[in-house]
Amino acid sequence: MAAQLLAPFGGITRWLTARRVARLGFDAGIPVFCAGNASVGGSGKTILARDILVRLPGKPFALTRGYGGHTSGPVLVDLARHGPAEVGDEALLLAVTAPTIVAHDRAAGARLARDLGATAIVMDDGLQNPSLIKTASFLVVDGGYGFGNGRLLPAGPLREPITAAAARCAAAVMIGADEVGARYQLPENLPVLQAQIVPVCPDLPTGTRVFAFAGIGRPEKFFASAMQLGMELTGTMKFPDHHVYTAADAVKLRTAAQAQQAQLLTTEKDFVKLSPGLKAQTKLLSVHLAWEDKAAFEVLLQGFTAKSLES
Repeated sequence: MAAQLLAPFGGITRWLTARRVARLGFDAGIPVFCAGNASVGGSGKTILARDILVRLPGKPFALTRGYGGHTSGPVLVDLARHGPAEVGDEALLLAVTAPTIVAHDRAAGARLARDLGATAIVMDDGLQNPSLIKTASFLVVDGGYGFGNGRLLPAGPLREPITAAAARCAAAVMIGADEVGARYQLPENLPVLQAQIVPVCPDLPTGTRVFAFAGIGRPEKFFASAMQLGMELTGTMKFPDHHVYTAADAVKLRTAAQAQQAQLLTTEKDFVKLSPGLKAQTKLLSVHLAWEDKAAFEVLLQGFTAKSLES
């Protein structure tokens, strides 16, 4: 009922986004790839961005807005100096993989990356941001969620119509099995690449009792990953996406884990925001992408990279 009442306001969202993306952007002079989506919330953009970074030759840089941090940038992330309060959690994750620039102004961020020797740029989010010309964008789709109710904000999760977002993308990347038929909402001519999230937790053996907590777009995906590794979930605790953990949170988590005689377990994104004391008591479950056809994705990246450098 609420979605139906709010649906007329989706026209405003459609108009504002279309007007925004029509603006001319800055040409960085090097390949620029974007891992974006049509909706708000977590879909796997950062995971895809990290995967692209390790596949590109030379010295690729990550570029992100730094959601949750107060630094507007442009600034090069320094893991020894910056924390989530300054640059946000996703920037810290990206910086583990490659040099990372935080910039609200993506064009200014691209200039800094180029001045620092970047041979390519990978944007984490920014499909609806026209300030930087993109060599190729990839529409990230969470196979378990798809596009929600298919409505535009505020009636649904979409930032713009699916067809409009897809029209600016080289391919869609479906992460996880398509449980909701999202593939059939995409244009027929848009290539769809399939990938699965593979969890890794070398510190804990199969059967370990864990109390899992997460503040990500869909915490259920993380809990499922823990069970996929054969861990025994004694309990879970969900926090809002980009949650900043407090001393009170730490007490609640420790108390819950102790009551269940379980090991605390969380995501990479959450781990970087924990206090040193809570980090020492928490184990980390990391993830990476496993491609159904890795060669096809690599050929696509190579083709766009070569085309960009020739132009």
